[in-house]
Amino acid sequence: MNLPFGAKLTGVGGAVPAQVVTNADLEKLVDTSDEWITTRTGIRERRIVTQGETATSLAIEAAKQAISYAGVDPSIIDLIIVATSTPDNLYPSTACMIQASIGASHSAAFDLEAACTGIIYALAVAQQFIGSGTYKTVLIIGVDVHSRFLNWEDRNTCVLFGDGAGALLLQASEEENNILATYLRADGTGGHLLQIPNLGTNYPHAGSTPPKAMHRFLHMNGRAVYGFAINAVPEAVRAACVKAGIAVEDIDFLVPHQANRRIINAAAERLGLRQEQIVCNVDQYGNTSAASIPLALRDGIMRGQIKPPATCVLVGFGGGLTWGSAIIRWTACNHKKEKA
Repeated sequence: MNLPFGAKLTGVGGAVPAQVVTNADLEKLVDTSDEWITTRTGIRERRIVTQGETATSLAIEAAKQAISYAGVDPSIIDLIIVATSTPDNLYPSTACMIQASIGASHSAAFDLEAACTGIIYALAVAQQFIGSGTYKTVLIIGVDVHSRFLNWEDRNTCVLFGDGAGALLLQASEEENNILATYLRADGTGGHLLQIPNLGTNYPHAGSTPPKAMHRFLHMNGRAVYGFAINAVPEAVRAACVKAGIAVEDIDFLVPHQANRRIINAAAERLGLRQEQIVCNVDQYGNTSAASIPLALRDGIMRGQIKPPATCVLVGFGGGLTWGSAIIRWTACNHKKEKA
């Protein structure tokens, strides 16, 4: 579908907590080892929030960084979309809290939830608002604080996740379009494979004692999710390439959801992509869910791995089950800001 306006990616940002939790630290909590975690996941450390840090505070920091990168005044932002599975409140939305903090006083704001694929869903929604001419400047943020929803006695899940936020700023352009294609999918029949039960209808509260806290823990069938992911990622990449009218061979960089290095490597191999084409920071941050793709994109740009012009495929998968991809162009017009 041809839209009247193109969506130009002008800002990237990210934020992670200061506290580093290494594999050695986890050896003191559960029956695991640095060797076991590293060989199976590629994760060496992750960032975990401390008291006073929240999903909202991380998202605000990432948003401000993206706005600064783009060199715009926050008052021109028309819409804020936050992808998160772990908001601080059921309401108000995280997006509204960010709007108040950054001074985007004229913007609409809402959250969406598609687990680790959330940022891809947010990118697709933002593209439609910009492409139709409804809004000119859209800020999208992926943020998750899974550490508060983990069973720290379960070595199969607590070693995987970290906390963080990543942000992208998109602006309308009549001359240039950086979002070449998006592709979204879902399969609710697999919803039970990866979930955090709510303390609502699943566990009704009829008395004075709250339901057991363990109901809030993340539950995952790791083997099934792995099998789903290694098929979903190549499928999503190929489908987006078809929509964009390019071949997989035209991709310069793969920016995947940072869930597990073995999944990333397996997907890249199936796509025929080289190791140097993979943008990865899972060793530093673990799985930051909806934040992982924008964080990886930011890091790839900041360390000079992604140099303009570059064709990048962003691809995510997660609870729902959901998966999706986006083909973006990182163009030379952004290069002057990389030095800032």
